[in-house]
Amino acid sequence: MKIGIVGCKGRVGTLLVNEILAGNWKGATLAGGTVLPEDMKGKSDFFITTDAEELFKKSDVVIDFTSPTATRKHAKLAAKHKKALIVGTTGLSPADEKELAVAAKNTVIVQSANFSVGVNVLLALVERGAASLDEDFDIEIFEAHHKNKVDAPSGTALALGKSAASGRKVDLKKAADYARHGETGKRKRGKIGFSVARGGDVVGDHRVFFYGEGERVELSHIATNRSLFARGAIRAALWTKGKKSGLYSMKDILGL
Repeated sequence: MKIGIVGCKGRVGTLLVNEILAGNWKGATLAGGTVLPEDMKGKSDFFITTDAEELFKKSDVVIDFTSPTATRKHAKLAAKHKKALIVGTTGLSPADEKELAVAAKNTVIVQSANFSVGVNVLLALVERGAASLDEDFDIEIFEAHHKNKVDAPSGTALALGKSAASGRKVDLKKAADYARHGETGKRKRGKIGFSVARGGDVVGDHRVFFYGEGERVELSHIATNRSLFARGAIRAALWTKGKKSGLYSMKDILGL
């Protein structure tokens, strides 16, 4: 499969390019990548353009770890050219996710807050744990990332919250508690709390706590190398071959 990388000189984009060029993935070749106009300089070992549509035309599937604004445009291009799209962009709003769902009527889209295999197993465990442990257990979600991350809580932390809410059969919008400051009062039963840390070069640290009376359960995932996100995204890209149009997630790919 010919894989295109939008934002190929970004943090994850660079890892994706290196993974494919290293020949680590049977059946995967690099179609090329997109860059910002100011990065269009010097020679390259592969096709580079500032025009995303040009890349979509050359690719079987495109991987996107860019920004919500760019991802909306890429979703429309994927639908227009009927090319599969892998979305790892974080900070997506409900409106952004709706755009993906609309595009998925005409092509294959895989969207995940985190393409780590381990994190997706964690999501399944959290949902199961929340379903098994009733509201006598308070749920708290902690996440830490590097100092340059611009959104909070992380997309993965929000996905963990959705998994917990799904297990409890409640609406996360009503159950979430994102901020505590000053005189907060007693913790409300059934709330799902979030806390965030930013600093240094932390790749990703996610922990879910179920606090009971006299006991607690902790589930966690710690990422130490960003290449795991690239590997998961490439695995997703290869999985799309022959699939019907629709919106998929890593759950589908891993059979969770």
